[in-house]
Amino acid sequence: MTKLGPHLTQLGLPDGVRACLFDLDGVITKTAVVHAAAWKDAFDAFLREREGDGFQPFDPVAEYDEYVDGKPRADGVRSFLASRGIELPEGQPDDPSDRPTVQGLGNRKNDILLEKIRTGGVEAYDGTLRYVEAARAAGLRTAVVSSSANCRDVLRAIDAEPLFDVRVDGVVAAERHLPGKPRPDTFLAAAADLGVAPAQAAVFEDALAGMDAGRSGHFGYVVGVDRVGQADALRAHGADRVVRDLAELGGEA
Repeated sequence: MTKLGPHLTQLGLPDGVRACLFDLDGVITKTAVVHAAAWKDAFDAFLREREGDGFQPFDPVAEYDEYVDGKPRADGVRSFLASRGIELPEGQPDDPSDRPTVQGLGNRKNDILLEKIRTGGVEAYDGTLRYVEAARAAGLRTAVVSSSANCRDVLRAIDAEPLFDVRVDGVVAAERHLPGKPRPDTFLAAAADLGVAPAQAAVFEDALAGMDAGRSGHFGYVVGVDRVGQADALRAHGADRVVRDLAELGGEA
């Protein structure tokens, strides 16, 4: 990976960084655990219907991190099912949630997720919002890069949409035919939209797939946000620095 000079600014970034690219779930908002719970509900119901009460439940920590976290919804379905030796027809994007297809199972998960968000609300990580504000005050451009098709609604729910100059999410990725993480294409698109080279951008991610995207995209700095005790794995997948919260980087606004 092409790296910038060693001098770190008050934001905890190399002084050549001109833009910050933030993942949504687990970095900006506390929705990663909600996603994991929604996946568990959807997969467990599917497995119970298929295999009976003796099914092996979905692990919302190990299997979520390995097969689902950070990936586009359908990719997560395919990845997890493959790990269990299960194949389903692809189906259509508008398949009902009870249809036994990749798209139907993904839609089941999304219905559960939206209900959990509706009833429980959305919380932001205050340390991240303060960091984004400080980055913008320092003249850096900002983007949110997420595989979620609900990204805009989530940002609006926490009044954070104006904090980002660019949004590349599941909707934009589909429109532009961009492959999702662990491929770097969505991050590369966000950097291009901001008018900076990858080497001038810092990536902020909590998912291992996001680390892989940051590494393969040759970004200037990759920050792993460890919310679940996977610091070593984040480093192994390409993080230049791992923090529990972005407040650790400095730049308090």
